[in-house]
Amino acid sequence: MNATFPKLRLMFAPVRRRGFTLVEVLVSLAIFAIAAVVLGAAYVNMLTNYQAAMQWGARQGELESLRAALQTEPDRLRVEKGGEQFLGDNRLARWRARVEETAIADLFQVTVDWEITAPDQAPAATGRQTFMLLRPTWSDPLVRARLRAESRQRLAKRNS
Repeated sequence: MNATFPKLRLMFAPVRRRGFTLVEVLVSLAIFAIAAVVLGAAYVNMLTNYQAAMQWGARQGELESLRAALQTEPDRLRVEKGGEQFLGDNRLARWRARVEETAIADLFQVTVDWEITAPDQAPAATGRQTFMLLRPTWSDPLVRARLRAESRQRLAKRNS
């Protein structure tokens, strides 16, 4: 009987199966789901930033065109009145500028308010930009003479 007992023990011994438990599978699925959500959100953010960068580049080109039109205008009153410029793709840019004299002769601070409308875009794109512009044709000769005299006096004080 002793000889058969080890055989019976081997025959009825618990067999360890190889594989994953249900808990291990669920944990791995949860980790995979979290990683997929994080990667999906990163991808959506990348697409949004790419679209914004493309629009910003196009907008900069439009603003350069408006700035060039403003800088080539010799009459200050027409600049302050504003104007319209047709852009590509059936869009219209309207602008109006506020021109302020500075303490330096022929140098002006220009603030431009602009609006770009498109037929397929309900709200118009608007903005404001301020820059300095050297325009001798905009200066009043009397004011220019006064500002130059004041500049000469400041330089004389500094050099003495």
